[in-house]
Formats: sequence, C-alpha cells, structure tokens
Amino acid sequence: MRFTRLPLAAALCAAVLALPAAAQSIYPLNRAEILAGSRFDLKVEFPGLVDASTAKLSINGKDAASVVGKSADFIYREDGKDVTSLILRDVALSKAGKYTVEASDGTNTKKVVWNVYATPAKAAAKNVILFIGDGFSVAHRTAARILSKGIEDGKLNGKLAMDELPAMALLSTQGTDSIITDSANAAHAYTTGHKSCVNALGVYCSRAAGSLDHPRVETLGELAKRQGYAVGAVTNSEIEDATPAAMIAHTRRRSDFNDIVKMFYDSKIDVIMGGGSPNFLPQSTPGSKRKDDVDYIGQFKSAGYAFATTKTEMAAAADNDKTTRLLGLYNTGNIDGALDLKFLKKGSVSKFPDQPDVVEEMKAAIKILSRNKKGFVLMVESARIDKYSHSMDAERAIYDTIMFDKAVAEAKNWSKANGNNTLILVTADHSHGVSVVGTVNDDAPGNDMRNKIGTYEDAGFPNYPAPNAEGYPEKVDVSKRLRLVFANTPDYYETFRPYMDGENVPAIKNADGVMVANEKYKDVPGAVFRTGNLPNTGPRGANQGVHTGDDVVLTAGGPGSEKVHGQMENTDLFRVVADALALGKPAAAKAKK
Repeated sequence: MRFTRLPLAAALCAAVLALPAAAQSIYPLNRAEILAGSRFDLKVEFPGLVDASTAKLSINGKDAASVVGKSADFIYREDGKDVTSLILRDVALSKAGKYTVEASDGTNTKKVVWNVYATPAKAAAKNVILFIGDGFSVAHRTAARILSKGIEDGKLNGKLAMDELPAMALLSTQGTDSIITDSANAAHAYTTGHKSCVNALGVYCSRAAGSLDHPRVETLGELAKRQGYAVGAVTNSEIEDATPAAMIAHTRRRSDFNDIVKMFYDSKIDVIMGGGSPNFLPQSTPGSKRKDDVDYIGQFKSAGYAFATTKTEMAAAADNDKTTRLLGLYNTGNIDGALDLKFLKKGSVSKFPDQPDVVEEMKAAIKILSRNKKGFVLMVESARIDKYSHSMDAERAIYDTIMFDKAVAEAKNWSKANGNNTLILVTADHSHGVSVVGTVNDDAPGNDMRNKIGTYEDAGFPNYPAPNAEGYPEKVDVSKRLRLVFANTPDYYETFRPYMDGENVPAIKNADGVMVANEKYKDVPGAVFRTGNLPNTGPRGANQGVHTGDDVVLTAGGPGSEKVHGQMENTDLFRVVADALALGKPAAAKAKK
C-alpha cells in the first residue's frame, strides 16, 4: 500500500509517535487567485511525520472542514515516506474575498493568503476563441507581416488580422519553479488562472510520487463544460500535447499521453482535433502507443462523436447539421505545417495527403460548436511555430505564423457575421530567442555567405513574390530573403538558406552521447560551423533551440477585451475569460457551503 490514508477525525484515535515538522507547504500557493465556485484540491505537506491529533488546518480562523463542507484525508506516510500530508479533494469557495489558510503541526505554523474573486452577474460574451501561437514571438509576427503583406516606400501594405485587434498587453510567462516556462505550465496558466511548474498540467507541483496524484485545479474546459458551454480544442500538434491537453488535463508529467487521452474522453468536450492517433488505439493494433487494450476511437464513437481522419471527412462531418461532437485525428504524429502542406510537400504529406491546416480545423470546429445555443469556448493552437523554432527552421515557422493569422482573420469575420459577441484573444504561451536582423542576398559578391548578410541600409528589402490569395508567397527560396537568427542554439552548421528538403535538424547525438552539429549540412556551399551556447552533454544536452523568458504579446477584441492592457501575468488571461463569460456566478451558486 503506497500510503496510509484516514479521515482526519478517525485518525485522531491512532496512537502515533511522530517528529514535529519544521515547516509545511500549502497548495494552492500564497497569493493564488481563485475563481469563486471553481474546484480545486487543498493540500498541506508537512516535511516530517505528524501526529493526527496535532495536525490542524483552518480557513479564516475556522476549521477547514466547516468552511468547505468536507473533512481532510490524513496521509500519515505519503508514498511510504516519513512525511505526512492533509488533502481535501474537489473543494470550492463560493464567496469572494481574502482567505487566510493556516496549517499547524502543533509547533510550527504556515499561512498563505488567497484572493477569491467573483465575476459579473451577466456574461458580456457568448463565445470565446483563444488563439495560442506556440512559441510565437515578436520576430515571427514581424516576419509574417513582411512576407504576407509586403512593403512599399518603407510602409507595409497591410496589417495582420491580429494587429487590428484593439486591445494589447504584454504577458509574463514565468512559472513557480523557473523564469523559463514550457508549453505545459504556460498553457495551464491560461486555462486555470494558477501558476505551476515546468511539465505540469492542471495541477500544483507537490511531492506526490505519482504524476496523477498532485493537487488539481479545475480547467477552463471543465469549468465551461459543466456550465453548459460547448468546448473545443484544435491544434496541428498531437492532440495529447501540452497546449490542447491544458484544456482538460491534470498531470505532473505532460508526457502522460495515454492518461491524457482518457482525460479527453472523460471530459466529454465537444470538438477535439489534431494528430496523435496511436495513443487512441488499443495496444494490439499495429502502431499503437497505448499500454492497454482500450479502443478510445471506439469509445468516442460510442459516446456520439463523429470521427474524421482526413480533411474531407472533417468537412463532411462539420457540414452535417446533426454533428455536435467531433474527434479528428489527421496524422500519427504532428500535422504538417503550412510550407510543407501547401508548397514543398515534405514532412509526412505523402503519407497523409489530406490533412487540414489550422484554419480549416478552426472553421469546422466553429461550425459544430456554434450549434450550442448557450455559446462555446474554443482553443486554437498553431503548434508548429514552436516546433519549427526549436529546430531553427525560420521559414517554416514564418509560414505557420501566416497560417495562424489567417485563422484569426476567419474568426473575426465569423464573429462579425454572427452578432459580434465573441471574445477573441491572440497570444503565445512562451517566446523563442529569434530576431530579424536583416537579409541574405545571394547576388552579393563573393562566396562567403556570412558576407552576403545585409544589415542596416545594406539589408534593403527581400524579394519574395507577392502573396497569393491565402497570404503566402509561393516561393520561399528567393535570392534576397529575411535573415532570422536564433539566440540559444546547440552546435550547428549555418547554411543561410531555407531547408527545401525537409525540416532542419541542427544537431544530433554522436556515439559518445555528445550533441554535435549535424554534418548533413556541412557541405552546403557557404555553410559555416557555429559553436552553440547550450549544454551538449548530460541530460540537458541540447539538439535544438530552447525557450526564452521574454514577455509575449496578447491582442484581443470583442466583449471583455477592454480588460486587456499594460503588463499582465499570464494567469490574468484566465480571469479575462472568466469575467467575459461570467463563469464565477453559476459556479458559485452551485458551490457547497
């Protein structure tokens, strides 16, 4: 048995010799912002063994059980270790205000203060569409604007759809454990309003040994769903990946794909689209990545979901007026990005020739979700901006940024045609160390590619062709192109050119386990070896770029967007959504007092 768990009152009878604890940890953490009526786990961790008769937990000076309506579980030896915990699962606080939570072992006391906030009595918006460009940084935005709009006489010929949203803010992205976040706890901040640590989804990071045993906080997907909204998550990553999973998942380990698939199923959110089909297939099926024989595709079908594996099937399902739920799985891995899907036909396009892009996924999702009369919440992720930035493949990242903006444009058009009652939020989960520094001019004299880089007035303007009707230049390997550089890199060979034969692989592991520059690119004419600035050995040995701690830009429009301004914490975005949909009031009305 992993631990001994007893109701606190019953445990008082246990004759236990215990050492006093020096301090304790309380979750949610100090200064947590908690939506009135939302559900969460309250956990106290003592660093040593504590007798049940001396363990105390109070909220605003009252016994915690009397405030939340249930008693704490007393875990004398958590995970078989010499540490004691108290935990109250699935509690809620329905009244707004300051709450002081105090835990004592009889000798030492720890306090935290929470702010529980209410939301307006009436929703300002009917729908919310949250766009997350994974790893989407200012340089991506600048480059996408140049390529998709063009420049004449020093002025851009147009703006991105996201540029024309009226509200703007800078969001900080740090988590509880580091100034550098990953996609898991960054998206978690948006979907819960709580901070957490790297790799965590829908939980605070406690000392629990099991990845599913950490104290949970309710997600936006769960909260909206139980209040009658339709909910969707669409992406061009694997659907189990961190950002879409943040809508519903509770795990300390974002790689728990099998468990996350089950969480998607249990959540019953209405639209789920992306790649990653192997984690839905029973282990007896060739290619499956499950460790059990549960057929989750069959389970979803039995629960009333239409199922699509291609863009054609997706469109047919969305056009059927009877479709209110859809599971779409269009690739065994990530869906290919825009440059490969539409132009180069690289990646896995030959294997999956009928994959939808993010724009097409989103339009199908809106068609289905809008059949819910109350409204909907939809998360739309352009995931491969991040993945291509990790691989230092600038052109692919830029084309996926153009695709991301096209999705924003389509959402704005849909909102305008359907009552202008949709809050649209466009942001990134975190940044990458990428900058536009000039151009590369193949026609400059000499063979040294480094000296073909133009800066300041020598940069001039790139010569991409005018964008097509979708906003993409149809040729990326032009003779004068944008020069993007990455600040945080492994050792690699810089070719100064787009990767026309497939996504860049900057570094690989050698026989000694050291990350070294990929010699595939060594003999490209003009290629230059670059010494990286990231670790190349040990568990942190890097074969690609990593995230940065820069602020990200949030732009917004529609009802509720006026609360987007200045510099904000990433957790503030959750409150913007909660206020716009008045999520606190119906939850508070149902909360147990």
